[in-house]
Amino acid sequence: MKENVAGGAGRTAERLPRPATQQPIAVRGRGRRAAGDNRAAYAFLTPWLIGMAVFTIGPMLFSLYLAFTRYDLSSAPEWIGLDNFRRMFTTDPRFFDSVDVTLTYVLWSVPLLLAVSLGLAMLLNRGMRFLTGYRALFYMPSLIGGSVAVAALWRQIFGEEGIVNKALAAVGIDHGSWVGDPGSALYTIVVLQVWTFGSAMVIFLAGLRQIPQELYDAAAVDGAGPVRRFRSVTLPMLSPLVFFNLLLSVVNAFQAFTGAYVVSNGTGGPSDSTLFYTLYLYEQGFAQLNMGYAAAMAWVLVLGLAVFTGLLFLSSRYWVHYGDER
Repeated sequence: MKENVAGGAGRTAERLPRPATQQPIAVRGRGRRAAGDNRAAYAFLTPWLIGMAVFTIGPMLFSLYLAFTRYDLSSAPEWIGLDNFRRMFTTDPRFFDSVDVTLTYVLWSVPLLLAVSLGLAMLLNRGMRFLTGYRALFYMPSLIGGSVAVAALWRQIFGEEGIVNKALAAVGIDHGSWVGDPGSALYTIVVLQVWTFGSAMVIFLAGLRQIPQELYDAAAVDGAGPVRRFRSVTLPMLSPLVFFNLLLSVVNAFQAFTGAYVVSNGTGGPSDSTLFYTLYLYEQGFAQLNMGYAAAMAWVLVLGLAVFTGLLFLSSRYWVHYGDER
């Protein structure tokens, strides 16, 4: 009898609704707050997403379409398939001239820029007086180096009656216009690029300040000289910053335009010695109105930059060292 009563009571208790706990309410509250935060985040991101779609993704997709067309701005684009790319790689010698000039510029300007910026950063890292003033002074060229006014001034400096020739004439060296000589015109633009070392220098200087002095002391105790300390301590510790500056410098060098346009008066001369890739792209698109061909060149540049960037990242695993690695 007692067992029946206990069993009935147990079944009755099972049928009774269980009291609600606070956990589901709390979970639902957190879910509502998370959904509200997501809605607010998307609301704030909406203007950026619209701008990204309208001003970046949309034009990129349209330029990709134009790369397979013949388009001169005055008529509707005409689909021609791969003809632009076929012309680029088979029947356009100036295209390869522009690639050669750009690669030469990259191979000269990027290493020199990194070497000069690192050397000056090490010099300023020695506890000089008025360090803040020197740092601001050296950074100034990075702010104005890409302007049209500086490029025009550069053309005057290296012109036939420029300051460089006047200084050389004082020691008995007579040289014509540096920007008018096919053998030296490109290197005047390289010097202009190297002159804008300030940004990379500031980054290197910040990295040098983070290297523990104990590492240099230990290397000195082991008998390492200045060169060995630079190779074994400074460069490995700065390798992430070297990679960062190298990547930015390569991308910027491939896209160089203003200096070449102003120094050569927009012609790429003399004798196409300053015919940068971007300058030839501009000439095809806006001077000759071959917008389809210019769009194809732009996408080749994008793919080329992607390849170079990928190679840099692949190589970084062999020479870039981070502080948390063992």
